Amino acid sequence: MTTAWMLAAALVVPAAADGAAAEGPELIVNGDFSAGTAPWWSTANSPLSVVDGRLCADVPAGTANAWDAIVGQNDLALTAGEGYTLSYTATSTVPITIRTNVQVPVDPWTSELAVTQRVEETAVPVTQNFTAGADHDAAQLVFQIGGSAQALTFCLDDVSLVGGTTPPPYEPDTGSPVRVNQVGYLTDGPKSGTFVTEETTPQPWALNAADGTRVAGGNTVPAGVDSGSRQNTHTFGFSAVTMPGKGYTVTVAGKKSEPFEIGDDLYSSLRTDALAYFYHNRSGIEIDAGIVGEEYARPAGHVNASPNQGDNDVPCQPGVCDYRLDAAGGWYDAGDHGKYVVNGGISVAQLMSTFERTLYEENADAKPLGDGRLRLPEHGNATPDVLDEARWEMEWLMRMQVPAGEPLAGMAHHKLHDKAWTGLPTRPDRDPQPRELHPPTTAATLNLAATAAQCARLFQVYEANFADQCRKAARTAWTAAKAHPAIYADPADGTGGGAYPDDDVRDEFYWAAAELFLTTGEDGYRQEVLRSPLHGDTDAVFPRGGMAWGATAGLGALNLATVPNKLTADQLKTVRTTVTEAADGYATDSAEAAYGLPYAPDGGHYVWGSNSQVANNMVVLGTAHDLTGKTVYRDAVLRGLDYLLGRNPLNLSYVTGYGERDSHNQHHRFWANQLDPALPNPAPGSLAGGPNDGIEDPVAQAKLKGCAPSMCYIDDIESWATNEVTINWNAPLAWVASYVDDLGSGKTVKPLCEVTYNSTRWSGGFTTQVVVKNTGTKVISPWKLDWTFADRQQLSAPWGADVEQSGPVVTAKALSWNTTLPVGGTVRFGFNGQSTGLVYDPRVFRLNDQPCATTPPR
Repeated sequence: MTTAWMLAAALVVPAAADGAAAEGPELIVNGDFSAGTAPWWSTANSPLSVVDGRLCADVPAGTANAWDAIVGQNDLALTAGEGYTLSYTATSTVPITIRTNVQVPVDPWTSELAVTQRVEETAVPVTQNFTAGADHDAAQLVFQIGGSAQALTFCLDDVSLVGGTTPPPYEPDTGSPVRVNQVGYLTDGPKSGTFVTEETTPQPWALNAADGTRVAGGNTVPAGVDSGSRQNTHTFGFSAVTMPGKGYTVTVAGKKSEPFEIGDDLYSSLRTDALAYFYHNRSGIEIDAGIVGEEYARPAGHVNASPNQGDNDVPCQPGVCDYRLDAAGGWYDAGDHGKYVVNGGISVAQLMSTFERTLYEENADAKPLGDGRLRLPEHGNATPDVLDEARWEMEWLMRMQVPAGEPLAGMAHHKLHDKAWTGLPTRPDRDPQPRELHPPTTAATLNLAATAAQCARLFQVYEANFADQCRKAARTAWTAAKAHPAIYADPADGTGGGAYPDDDVRDEFYWAAAELFLTTGEDGYRQEVLRSPLHGDTDAVFPRGGMAWGATAGLGALNLATVPNKLTADQLKTVRTTVTEAADGYATDSAEAAYGLPYAPDGGHYVWGSNSQVANNMVVLGTAHDLTGKTVYRDAVLRGLDYLLGRNPLNLSYVTGYGERDSHNQHHRFWANQLDPALPNPAPGSLAGGPNDGIEDPVAQAKLKGCAPSMCYIDDIESWATNEVTINWNAPLAWVASYVDDLGSGKTVKPLCEVTYNSTRWSGGFTTQVVVKNTGTKVISPWKLDWTFADRQQLSAPWGADVEQSGPVVTAKALSWNTTLPVGGTVRFGFNGQSTGLVYDPRVFRLNDQPCATTPPR
């Protein structure tokens, strides 16, 4: 989430058919060019002439940015609070996207109007409205017409700028007043929707199959005025319907919803697409058409190939340091080309946790995350693909560490990005800006300590050398943060990239201590966890508004609650109670909300990236469901997904490619189809930031002023405050999609098997006895039991079964004499083995690919 290139924006509508200007003083001199070119001017590379009554500029080939070629007029007087209407027609011999600004003519070029417009050979009348925010004696109108690889001729006609106008109000297209999850509902999960109406009495509703057959019906339940949207709402539910099918619709009082599906396998593609987001946004590697398709393929960005300056030899900002770092790789954070440790930290942690969950939750399936299953190039290396993706970011995070022997050695630089903002669109390999390292901070250092510790324990069974590198980086970062506990990011350091200031790092200390304790088992880190003022404080660990890059304590608590560790029973109970208490609050919020979302921010204010806050609350709820099996938590997760996928005040799926009405113009410098039809829309599975009543960007300010909090969103590429995409928004979406896909039909099914796994351990070795019981109603023959070690254990000398180990994956198969496992029957086998480091018994077993219960329960 970065404050993108600062552009103002306004409503763009067709000009009046008769071409008449609005009433008010005309500010443009010689707008019909009958007097020649004066007082119009242009940059030296684009000379002006009047051709057939139009002002034309010849723009050379190879301009990199829109502002490399400009046509303009100066000395425009504007009055604060007054409305203005700009109208013109334009043509270009080569299709281009121009930028039209009314602005201060000197740095910082403050804009009262800044919009983009596609211009081609056919003239299209354009009208743009704006209200001046300040008085200006000598503003300027500029048409920025550079950025094309080809030479072109750009022509203007009938340019007018008049005051005394009132822009028409912006009215979002919300479609049907019947709001549903536009993807669908799990067969055995909760199914509900929302109806927007002025009526206060129950209204008739009907669920219809694709062929129009009525399947169910009833009356809505009036829910009153929803505070977030200020809409009068009703709710309806049809959870009893379990017949799978596509093309269902709900009709309420004659109004029909968007179509949706009921079924079991609705979210496997969302899991894959949400995770593919990260490969799409890798820095320092070609994005392969064979993996993502031709429209999304692109050359590697920031690899020192002109015009890039490259990320493999990056200096600091002046006065920050006198060394340079190889900081290549990692993920571009958001719509710009910046890379931020504090955003990368929470994002890579949640990707690793998506996999780590499969090691300890019996209903979580690791196969969809495994080697060869995701869209990335690192196939065939026996490492789960989701960890390969995490490694791409982890390697970059460790490259951001201050080298030994330097001041602040062991700390992490806060961020790396361009010296100045680049425009839209700019493909990463075409970014000409110098790259700079920004000062180290305590928050960034603790992000590195936490994620590197988690990396060490997850990679130890796949790539031991890399795990050791992560472990060393984590310890070094922790020591550096303890030595420098209060070095904060400068809130004013926001040129060319977001500032990401954070002057309270108690949450990062808690998270880092938790991860180091889980990885090492050392009591010193355990004591750091227990001494933290946040430990056991539900509201501090899990803010009501949700976890975020600046509120990370919950990441540590979730892992402490689920990953085997050396906390005492009472200490573990405290952590798990923190998780379930937070989940109780989110579940209550969801149950009471007209739109079902588990999000009730302080003061009702929807923040920047509110959709990620919703998703992060869903992560807490999903973890609570894993811990307790209580469906109240599962249901709140599913209602949250309903909200993200269309059951919301705007009747819009916030995930590209999902739903009939989806966000597809998110703020991004390459996924910029709205500005250039030759470029793609965002890839499927990209989560828009969502409503933000701060409306910080000029597009939002021009169109959304006075909006209800949950209506403060516009699907416009220039609205970076409501419509950006980021790694730390897609990461919780990927976790949730994985969790929901693992639910299957949504029905709680009793395991058909039970495993008792007992190990006797001594220094460097162990003996294990395994008992497998058939608790189902059918004979199992032959049987096969699989599990994965999360630590370094190597089996030998098995008995009672054919036991094979490949890396951390173990498979035990029946022998000829015990191939049948009768109903209620058991089979026993065992083995010896060696181990190094911190080890625990495995928790997740699958008998013939079906999950088993374990005894004793955790």
